[in-house]
Amino acid sequence: MKAADLRDMGEAELLEHVRIARRELFGLRFQLATGELDNTASLTRAKREVARALTVAQERGIEIHG
Repeated sequence: MKAADLRDMGEAELLEHVRIARRELFGLRFQLATGELDNTASLTRAKREVARALTVAQERGIEIHG
């Protein structure tokens, strides 16, 4: 998702997106550790997705913990 799309989201939607993106990243890291991950590029994509969402949240002054 592009940063412009994230900026158009409401606060609740953005927080939900961060939660989902972090869960996806966790799953990909787990697959990498167990040797089940075939497409390692998806790990980089997921990291960037989390970073984009957190950046938009920080720009708005939204506190996201953990």
